[in-house]
Amino acid sequence: MDTATPAKSVDDKIAEIKAHMPDVYASIQRKAREIGGDAFTLVRRGLRGERGCFYAMEAGRVVGAPFDKAHPDMKIAARAMVEFGCAHVCIWPLSEEEARQYGAA
Repeated sequence: MDTATPAKSVDDKIAEIKAHMPDVYASIQRKAREIGGDAFTLVRRGLRGERGCFYAMEAGRVVGAPFDKAHPDMKIAARAMVEFGCAHVCIWPLSEEEARQYGAA
């Protein structure tokens, strides 16, 4: 008997976000208002497993792919989750300006 769980499609993962991760979904919508359709492209790339595009957690669910440890938000998010707990986290790539500010460009 095969007990492996079949991999979810990107569309299944998007449905999971909409149904079970309302704060993450709201964050995606806010990002889309800020940067346009590129936000949805980043989400889909992250949901396919591409690192450095989109990573989110809410209510025990995790979607997307982790960022490199050098991303400044990863350290902040990890520390906050351990020390304080949190309702949800959405991590996006740095903008060009942020990358220059953090010395990542």
